[in-house]
Amino acid sequence: MATKKVRLAGIAYESLVNGPGMRRVFFAQGCKHNCKGCFNPSTHDFNGGELKDTDDLIEQIKINPLITGVTFSGGDPFEQAEEFAYMADKIKKLGLNIWCYTGYTFEHILYNTQNTHWQGLINNIDVLVDGKFEESKKDSKLRFKGSSNQRIIDVKVSLISHRIIEISYN
Repeated sequence: MATKKVRLAGIAYESLVNGPGMRRVFFAQGCKHNCKGCFNPSTHDFNGGELKDTDDLIEQIKINPLITGVTFSGGDPFEQAEEFAYMADKIKKLGLNIWCYTGYTFEHILYNTQNTHWQGLINNIDVLVDGKFEESKKDSKLRFKGSSNQRIIDVKVSLISHRIIEISYN
């Protein structure tokens, strides 16, 4: 079986700022949004970063008992939805919580679930931080998001209830 590769801009091996608890953070390489004031513009180029073996990345998570969750950031993980959906499925089987940041809105993702990889990814995410970063709405007091227009969404409850359920972190 061929190995699955994901293009990453980087990895934060132990992070306390990309969601609650001690998290492994994978920064996707490639983003179409080009938000003005983006804190990570080096992740926009689809040809940058490095290709990493997804199974190796998952094995590395297994050997760190401090990890309580995984965060997909970017770039935009939905630009590599097949690879991140694959990883999310394996990570969920480890019993870990998954957060994902995207410039797309939850509604846009749901409207485009004919893209089976987007559907596979959203179905394995616990929390989605959605929406483009808007520099005019930047607020350093916000937890886990960069601008006030972005939402922290409980994906599982939202999918079941057919309405967006936001999580508040004050």
